[in-house]
Amino acid sequence: MHALCRPQIYLVALSLHAQTSYFQRVFFDNSLTRDTYFYSSGKMSAPSVLELERGKLPVDIHTFHTPPNALRLSWKSTPEGGWEAEVRLYEWRNRPLFFPGNSLSFWCYSTEPLAHLPRLVLRDSAKNFTAPLEIHRGLAARRWTQIKIPLHEFITASIHPFDLHRTTSVFFIQGATDSKTHRLFLDDIEIVPEQAAPARPTPAKALVAKGYERHIDLSWTPAQNQTVTIYRSLENGPFIPIGIQVPGVNRYADFIGQVNAHARYRLSSGSQVVSAATHPMTDDELLTMVQEASFRYYWDGAHPVSGMTLENRPGDDRIVATGASGFGIMALIVGVDRHFITRRQGLDRLLTITHFLARADRFHGVWPHFMDGATGRRLPVFGMYDNGADLVETSFLMQGLLAAREYFHDAELSNNITALWKSVEWDWFRRAPNGKALYWHWSPEYSWHINHPLNGWNEVLITYLLAMASPTHAIPASLYDSGWGGYPKEFTGPIFFTHYSYMGFDPHSSYFKDLRQMALANHAYCLRKGYPKGVWGITAVDGPGGYVPYEPNPSLDDGTIAPTGAISSFPYTPKLSLDALHHFYRDLGGSLWGIYGFRDAFNLKENWFSRIYMGLNQAPMAVMIENYRTGLVWKSFMANPEIARMLQRTRLKH
Repeated sequence: MHALCRPQIYLVALSLHAQTSYFQRVFFDNSLTRDTYFYSSGKMSAPSVLELERGKLPVDIHTFHTPPNALRLSWKSTPEGGWEAEVRLYEWRNRPLFFPGNSLSFWCYSTEPLAHLPRLVLRDSAKNFTAPLEIHRGLAARRWTQIKIPLHEFITASIHPFDLHRTTSVFFIQGATDSKTHRLFLDDIEIVPEQAAPARPTPAKALVAKGYERHIDLSWTPAQNQTVTIYRSLENGPFIPIGIQVPGVNRYADFIGQVNAHARYRLSSGSQVVSAATHPMTDDELLTMVQEASFRYYWDGAHPVSGMTLENRPGDDRIVATGASGFGIMALIVGVDRHFITRRQGLDRLLTITHFLARADRFHGVWPHFMDGATGRRLPVFGMYDNGADLVETSFLMQGLLAAREYFHDAELSNNITALWKSVEWDWFRRAPNGKALYWHWSPEYSWHINHPLNGWNEVLITYLLAMASPTHAIPASLYDSGWGGYPKEFTGPIFFTHYSYMGFDPHSSYFKDLRQMALANHAYCLRKGYPKGVWGITAVDGPGGYVPYEPNPSLDDGTIAPTGAISSFPYTPKLSLDALHHFYRDLGGSLWGIYGFRDAFNLKENWFSRIYMGLNQAPMAVMIENYRTGLVWKSFMANPEIARMLQRTRLKH
């Protein structure tokens, strides 16, 4: 069997379900930043007082119910004043917003007895809200206490009914007015069943620790049904809790922040004690470290049935992304060549992927942007019109498949990829036999409603190159000029323009100087705007307020940086990219480094760090670093005979 063996598929599927279930219960567990919690705010009317830092609730790293931190709520309530503190749900991309539980639960701690707790108000995704609810109990001192309130006790106070299961904000508001200062620590805000069934945990086993320059990576075999607490003893000191890992994720990155630190670890779910130490690393070793961590997103983070790339983690675990899967395939090539996995493991995964693609939804040979990773059915994530063929995402996928065909030289895999390659009807997406450009989308229900021609200086060059190279449905070379190449080059767009089409296609053929100029312009803009040294690489990404096509101009720059921007530019700007890697890892790693390497984005002005990783952003770091080091993926892709013939009959020379 070329896929994962069935017991492994079952276990990984359970892991994905366990992670989804966790985020359909947990409203707040921890903050990535140690001073304030980004998804919080507060207001006060004098003479009442509420402690805020830059408008946010403070985070406490010394008192917590689950490590490494909790929220700190400090107030003084007076009859003439008022205050409120809001904790918002972090609604990352594709987070399923439905809490099936029927009770609000949170944990409280105070150093003194409290006769009265703050009142509570809830708000849902449609901005409907409840009336303030009194909590009819006090709080004992110096003991973590769970407060659990049935949701039916909250009464709608807005003009439309409040939706209990789509709560997006929890407000703690002024209650009893005694004009005294009180302090309360809040942790583990959840929406849970009133009578939760007792868990039957599977103990974690085979704990392994591996040291790097500033962090230690921990991995273990699954503890399926429970949150795992990680305990660390530093320099033979006592074991203290340092963090948690959600169910279904069996890895933890402990960023210690210093070199030559010795640590021992154990897990709450039962494990042996293991040891590791941080140690000096060369720049070459740091590059490998980043590649391996990014690669893991596509290995142990892939969909368990299809092997395809999840759109983002955490997120909706059904959704696999076509283009990100093409990038992931190129990351798998790097993983095999760097011996992160064996050649056999990589080949088996690719056979699983190609078998899935052969039976998945396609339209004129073109896959949709998003699919269900178990069934292959289209998922219209971006709206009703985007429910059919996506030519650009398909070209990103095919770029990866063709690179894999030449790298592995395996008969079965080659036959699978060739059959998929030949079936893509590139020429049909001209819309007419004499069409001057290719079009991005087509839907069997809505035809060409999106009406998006592929032109301009952007990320879609690879679509035209593959369409010209097709052995069965080629477009004439003239479309290169009329559709893409005839447009002026711009150097102010998102920097991913320099990555997506050039992970397989070697830009030295025509575009290397232009791409280098675009990367340099991005860096120069960040320098002029006062970004810290080493912080650059503005590109489209999910920022503090959601997705923005960030680029280096004041109207599309709010301080948000995606590490993939600078790191994936290594072939063009090796010195500047290395400076960024050093800064991202050594100076920001406590909040920015995680189990799959660099988190998706950060914004130092807003003191915000993304919790998610994105399939489109992790692979370019692994692949483009490798292209800088050895040219591996470029060589594999360019070795395809169809690409060589295409270059010979166009004005692109290699």
